[in-house]
Amino acid sequence: MKNFFQFLTESAAQQAARLGLEGDGHGGWYKDGEFVAKTDKGRLKFYNKRQRVGQQDPPQTDKEKNLSQTSFEKQPAQQPAAQQAPAQEGPPAVEKTKGTLTVAFGRFNPPTTGHEKLLDTVASNSDDGDYIIVPSRSQDKKKNPLDADTKVSVMRQMFPQHGERIVNDPQNRTIFDVLKKAHMDGYAGVRIIGGGDRVAEFEKLSGNYNGKLYQFDNLEVLSAGDRDPDGDDVSGMSASKQRKAAAEGDFTTFRKGVPSSMNAKQAKELYNSIRAAMEIKEGWSMWEIAPKFDWKSLRENFVGKKIFKVGDVVESLNTGLVGKIIRRGANHLICVTEDDIMFKSWIKDVQEAVVNGTEKSGVPANQRLVGTDAHRKYVETMVPGHNWAKNFINKYKKK
Repeated sequence: MKNFFQFLTESAAQQAARLGLEGDGHGGWYKDGEFVAKTDKGRLKFYNKRQRVGQQDPPQTDKEKNLSQTSFEKQPAQQPAAQQAPAQEGPPAVEKTKGTLTVAFGRFNPPTTGHEKLLDTVASNSDDGDYIIVPSRSQDKKKNPLDADTKVSVMRQMFPQHGERIVNDPQNRTIFDVLKKAHMDGYAGVRIIGGGDRVAEFEKLSGNYNGKLYQFDNLEVLSAGDRDPDGDDVSGMSASKQRKAAAEGDFTTFRKGVPSSMNAKQAKELYNSIRAAMEIKEGWSMWEIAPKFDWKSLRENFVGKKIFKVGDVVESLNTGLVGKIIRRGANHLICVTEDDIMFKSWIKDVQEAVVNGTEKSGVPANQRLVGTDAHRKYVETMVPGHNWAKNFINKYKKK
């Protein structure tokens, strides 16, 4: 019994036989070497439109000849398009050869006795002492007077027991940079330690991007304890209080926030460095230096749209993320980074971003050690035309 395809082919062949056509074995039919027709759905399909069955085929026009040649000459097999590797979603696959890394990421500007409590908490919650302390790279005259290099140097002096764990890496600009590096280093988990007021922010951001920017089997955020803003002990000490004391010229209060690991001379040197970097002038505003101590003025400037307008670029002081403001809330901002990472920050926790700023502090390594003559000379150069630092230090040396 003939199948359907054979039936159709035979039907076309019978038509071709009556016309004296010769087949090429591939469904094409020729007359005196000229292409005439092709088998199509069991019937002959003529490519000279003036062809009539049972009659002589009129000569083909040049157009018809070209059509037949291009349409039915045996074409080389079409090469399949090169397959593109599917776009990889998520972070690069990395073999997890390490356990859990404990991390603290913060401004530390300036470092205080309160930060010592944080560092001790990080160490005590780490697995086999595997932890790092990552100071942010933020720097400006008001809220972040110390550059990153100087800040790290001071921290290593203040907290020598944690010195080797304090990281100075220009690539760690945000908490995400730290987490991505931990992923690439093969850590299976990360434990983030932060102040009680920052736990929720770290939890949301780090959790939202697990599996997208990095991949950890375990990602947790722990509180180092809540601060007591009115406390006179370690729990009440903060960088804001230290900046406020420096701006007001109150060394007595400032000294209380410096650990005993630094002597009075070193503490005074740090105090002078901060004042010089802040460039304190007449008419300075507390809400710009330590907004938690003048929340009313900060909010008035925000409501009056004098600061943090839609479209402005700001930096989160908690995470280091830099993004453009897309929405203003009552007391907060919604921002988006260049990498389409969306984050929310309270207005007290952001600052105008330093665009096109340099990453390096420009302070030679031998001038960062507080208490040395080299650092004293550097501090003097930070205030052109003023010699108060030099006079004070000379007076101190005489005593």
